[in-house]
Amino acid sequence: MAVISAIVPDPRRPGRVDVAVDGKSMGAVPVEALASLGLRVGAPFEPVRAAFEAERARLGTWDRATGLLAARARSRMELRRLLLRKGEPADQVDRALDRLEAAGYLDDADFARQFARSKALGGGMSRRRLQQELARRGVDRSIAEPAIAEVYAEEEVSELDAAERLARKKLRSLARYDEATRRRRLYGYLARRGFEGEEIREILARIEGETAD
Repeated sequence: MAVISAIVPDPRRPGRVDVAVDGKSMGAVPVEALASLGLRVGAPFEPVRAAFEAERARLGTWDRATGLLAARARSRMELRRLLLRKGEPADQVDRALDRLEAAGYLDDADFARQFARSKALGGGMSRRRLQQELARRGVDRSIAEPAIAEVYAEEEVSELDAAERLARKKLRSLARYDEATRRRRLYGYLARRGFEGEEIREILARIEGETAD
């Protein structure tokens, strides 16, 4: 009969214990799981094996979710999709995401603000494009729109001024082309960032007007 032979703290991950059965490590679980699973040295392992493995699976999903969040900020839906693609069970994924939200590590509104600040200031995206990109990442419009508005107000962002700066920077890399090609490529460059035709024409007029002067 398989018997739990040792329960020792995991030296690499505080708050977890490694469980050994007949001298062989079976993996780690949270220390609080000892009581709920009835784990103790000398106790038979088979009656609790299924519950132990389920706890380890939940812990694995949690570790993968926190690892992905540590790499970069993500929306709840984006993180859920990624975890499911990696083969994590849906019920365990949802449980992990609920825990992350409760702990304040997963917040769509905060993610939307971070994303908008980065892409509006550094990437020159229009409001429309920001909304599209956040929607693609699963952020609800009711969350995305106020977040974008907040960033634009705090940073005093002017869409046209930001786009003009990007266009001027892009123009330097197009110096070898003729005027018509430069204009066409600049138009496409700005359109891909979500600017409308009228806005793009205004930006190009600013640049071309100075060039003519």
